[in-house]
This record gives sequence, structure tokens and C-alpha cells, in this order.
Amino acid sequence: MIHYKEYFNKKSNREWITFVHGAGGSSAIWKKQIPFFSKAFNLLLVDLSGHGYSTTESNQKLNNKISFESILNDVLEVLDKLNIKKSHFIGISLGTVIINQLVLKEPNRILKMVLGGATLELNFMSRFMMYFAYATKSIVPYMWLYQLYAFIVMPSKTDKESRKLFIKEAKRMNPKEVARWFMLTPKVLPLLKFFKNIKTDIPTLYIMGNKDYMFLSSIKKIAKTQPNAILEIFKNCGHVVNIEKPEKFNATSMKFLKD
Repeated sequence: MIHYKEYFNKKSNREWITFVHGAGGSSAIWKKQIPFFSKAFNLLLVDLSGHGYSTTESNQKLNNKISFESILNDVLEVLDKLNIKKSHFIGISLGTVIINQLVLKEPNRILKMVLGGATLELNFMSRFMMYFAYATKSIVPYMWLYQLYAFIVMPSKTDKESRKLFIKEAKRMNPKEVARWFMLTPKVLPLLKFFKNIKTDIPTLYIMGNKDYMFLSSIKKIAKTQPNAILEIFKNCGHVVNIEKPEKFNATSMKFLKD
């Protein structure tokens, strides 16, 4: 089972928020959210397979093929163990893909969802980087690829803290797990194309930075097609909105979850 941590609030009416980080990150990226949201909700933070403290899986599991569904199943295993029938979900970057996988599989378990730095469509540069990394994964050290991608996705001065944290967390990953995650590359585009056509009734808040050059334009289009979606764009902010603008991210998300 993947690593997880719970924060209980006796006055929360047993409502939960489940936080899902992105590729190369860990539950550590939510450190600026925990004190704020734990005042009103029970919190569940997970480290996805191979990330953070979820690095002690058996060799047998490491040899298994990875998929977005298997990653989601890891999260569902934790929810089931804790008997969490329904939860709000907050995700960042690739974590938003995992949450959208849940929309497909068990939408009844989602109360509301906050998708920060949402990744639902790839522009030319992100597609090029994805396939370049996949094609060269056996000859180029994975940390070189990750640092290059981090600078492309998070290029501005406002992204400096986010880049530093994500690179730090990525260095903790087992190389075998990195190889497994690279195997997801051919599956990304077909899945995102499918997500674009989902017309869910689940209340959804997209939070994007106006300097998120890789993903903002597509989310603007997608949000307009979803009946219960709201799009908030933070000024002077890049991809990892919860780290770059934590106070605004927290307040905006809380208002949405409480309305």
C-alpha cells in the first residue's frame, strides 16, 4: 500500500479532502495547505507509487506494468482502508489526471474537486518534451530530463520555489520507479483526449496561473464546456499555484468547497 497521512478534525462533520500531487512530487508539496484546511476538514495526503515515502514496494510490484488506472487504484485502496466513501479532491499538475481518472471510474466518490495547474491537454512543446524524454530515457540520465522539463514547465522567477521543491523530491525516486513512470508516456495523449470530452456534473474549480504557458490556454477552452466548472486565474503565477500563491489558493479553494 502506498504511504499516506491523515489529519483529523473533530468539527469537520467527517468531510474529507484528499490531496493528490503530481509526477516527481510528493505529499510534501501540500505543506502550505495542511494548517489551513485542517481547521475545517479531515485531510488525507498520499504519496503516489515511487514518490515520497512510497518507495519501499517489493520488487514484484516494481516489475508490474504501471497505468493511470493502477495509480488510481492505489489511492482507492487507501480510501477503502480508511472507510472514506466520499471526499473532496485537490490535485496539482499530473495529480489532476489521476482525479479525472476517478471521474471516469467512481464519480460518486467525489464531492467537489479543485484542479490546480490542470493538465488536460498538451501543447506542442509539452508533447515534444514528453516524447523526447521517452525516446531518450535509456541513454540520458532521468534527472537531466526532469530538470529540463521542470525549467520548461516552470520557467519564470515566480516558479523558483516550485522547481526547487519538485527537483528535490524527484531526486528521492527509485530509478526503477522512474522507468515505470516513463512507460505512461504513450498513454497520456489518448487519455487526455478522452478527458476533454467528459461532461461531468461534479462541481469543479480550476486554478491556473497566468504564466502557465503550457496548459492555461487549453483549460480556458475546456472549462467553458463543463456546466459546473469555475476557472480562476492567478496573476504573476506559474504552474504550481498552491506553492506560488498559497494564501490565495487556500482562500479560493476553501470558499469553493464551503459554498
